[in-house]
Parts: sequence; structure tokens; C-alpha cells
Amino acid sequence: MLRILDARTGESVAATPARRGLTRIEARAPGPDLTSLRVLLTADLLARALELNGLQAWPTAPGQSPHLRTAAAALAVRPFEEAHGPGFAEAGAVRVTAGEVDPAAGSDGPVVAVAPVVWAGGEEPAPADLVRRADPTALRLALLCVPHGETATLDEAVLERAAGRLAGWRRDVAGWARQPSRPVPEAVRARLTEAWEDDLGMPGVLTALTAAAADPAVADGARFETFAYADRLLALELSRDLGTPG
Repeated sequence: MLRILDARTGESVAATPARRGLTRIEARAPGPDLTSLRVLLTADLLARALELNGLQAWPTAPGQSPHLRTAAAALAVRPFEEAHGPGFAEAGAVRVTAGEVDPAAGSDGPVVAVAPVVWAGGEEPAPADLVRRADPTALRLALLCVPHGETATLDEAVLERAAGRLAGWRRDVAGWARQPSRPVPEAVRARLTEAWEDDLGMPGVLTALTAAAADPAVADGARFETFAYADRLLALELSRDLGTPG
């Protein structure tokens, strides 16, 4: 069961109510800055994690900036609805927002607080400008490497390292795909699930993938299926280089 840290109470709670149904995810990210982009990314991860558990998610982002929406799309963040009107029948709701949360603030459900993004390379670029000059998936990976509740410090060097890590993984995945397919090992699947169900622990997911890639007991075909399975959540285009010479 996916559990998240409710910023109002400081307690770990289930992301969805006991009864199954549609969970509305409300991202509060009005400003065109990197922290707001991280809010949308976190909400996207929450929706993907719920869907991997067989649940329905309805991502909404009232008042989002058009420029922010463009940058988010480049990071493979799926579209958010404005959520005008009554919407669909909901079983529960989760709010994803930036900064401190007032425990007395009203909310329909738990609140996920996203820590700021700090640009260490001078003046912070606008998200839309950054994704035009850098690999958007490298930016997504760089943000996934830091727990969403901790400040993420970025600069050009961080993005270059993330791009290099992605290139290596894509090269490996393309090579593993040439071998007979094998199921994702249950122990590996359990480590991945345990990581993301613990407050969307993306660094733990990445660590589990690194371990699977290096484990001699995991066949190449199983490594491929493992990375393809995890990419349903990570959305890093890990299979992008399939079929290329190498």
C-alpha cells in the first residue's frame, strides 16, 4: 500500500482511503519556477504509483502557468486538468504543494509538501528555458535523485552527470533487450515496490535498479524487463535506444 507523509500531521498515512475509487491529486503549482515544476513532477509520480497499484488517479492543477505546463510536458509529466466544476465522484484527494504547510489549513485529504529547488549555477532559469537547452529527461532524473521532501540543488554539472547516467542505462537496456526475455525477479520487484510505496522514495527505486543491473544472478532478459517495468513510474525513456547499433 502506498503511504505518504502527511505534512499537516507529520504522520505516514495511506495515500488512498480504504474504499477503492477515484483519487484526485491536486497540484498547487501556480508560479513558473523550478520548485513549481517539482510539484507537478511529484504529483505525476503519485498518479503513476497509484495506477501501478491498479487504482484510478485524477491529476489536477488549478491555475497552472502555461509556461510551466510546457516545461512539465517536456519532462514527461502528463497533462493536469484545471478541475473546474464538480468533477468526478471521488473516493479521496491528496494535495501536493510547495513549502511549509499550516497544520490548521483545510484540506480534503493528506498533503504532500515538496521542498524547494535551488539553482546553484547563478540566476535560476525559467523551467521552459532550461528544458530547451538541456535534456529534459536528465532534469527529471536529477530531481528524482533527491527525496521530494529535501531541497534539490541543481546546476549544469548535476544535469550533465544525470545525462551521462541516462545514456549508460539506455545503452545497457538496448543490449539486454537482445537477450531472451525473463520475468522481473520477485525480490527485485519487491524492492522497487517497497521503495516507491514509502512516501514515493525515488532514490530507493534508482538504487534498486542499480543493484539489479550489477547483480550477476539477474539474467540480462530480466534486467531489461526490470528497467522497463520501473520506467512506467520513472518515465525516463530507458528503452529509447532499442534497435540502435551497439
